[in-house]
Amino acid sequence: MLPCGYAVVDLEATGPSPRRHRVLEVAVVLLDAQCRTEQETSTLLDPEGPVGPTHIHGIVRGDTAGAPRFAQIAARLLALLAGRILVGHNVGCDRSFLAAEFARLGTAFPRGPELCTMRLARTYLPALPGHSLRACCAAAGLADFPAHTALGDARATAALLAHYAGRHPARTADGAWAAVLAEAVGAARAAGAAGAGGPDGAAVPVPTGAAQGCAQGVREVPAGVSWRPRTPVVRPVHVDGSGGGMVPRARYGGA
Repeated sequence: MLPCGYAVVDLEATGPSPRRHRVLEVAVVLLDAQCRTEQETSTLLDPEGPVGPTHIHGIVRGDTAGAPRFAQIAARLLALLAGRILVGHNVGCDRSFLAAEFARLGTAFPRGPELCTMRLARTYLPALPGHSLRACCAAAGLADFPAHTALGDARATAALLAHYAGRHPARTADGAWAAVLAEAVGAARAAGAAGAGGPDGAAVPVPTGAAQGCAQGVREVPAGVSWRPRTPVVRPVHVDGSGGGMVPRARYGGA
């Protein structure tokens, strides 16, 4: 059985290494099975240390003052992702950073089905010499998006996924897109059977109570903790290219 929808994730980090650096900003855009946006959220995080290359992500230490630590949003993040296909542009990089953050909390980031819009570009945008998010969105005729923000990139990635899926009118029932989803689910099951769920290759279950208390909405947080989106609030990227006025960010590794 295929998951009920997609969770498009994008991260900003204090550096390129999941083991040595920390997640600085996280955004999640939830899509239903038809690739329609259901909800979205983003927050700056306190990295408990230097913010890293401000020239890349545009975040300075003062921006994270009072922001939650990863441990304070971890349960809600799991609740947002549960039962969905994880999507990212170079999704393996995003998953590695999340796995490392959960490992610091003594648990594992659960391995599930995932789709990489960068990898899928080889099929859907084969003429491109490079597959950066900027290049893919431009080739797909999508709007530009806010530079150096997790939510801007997550929205752009969601629009790119919808563009791919839109190539198959019967994408939720049968045909080529259903085959793409079935392959993602099958790969996740094979990885789980091989014990590849955790950051070190160990499939460690997330504690049963990890997502407890999260079902009432993504804005519900422990006392004194709140999501810290950057300002100004970025505008959505529309599949029809009407988002307008946005430019992309550079990502570690050229993604």
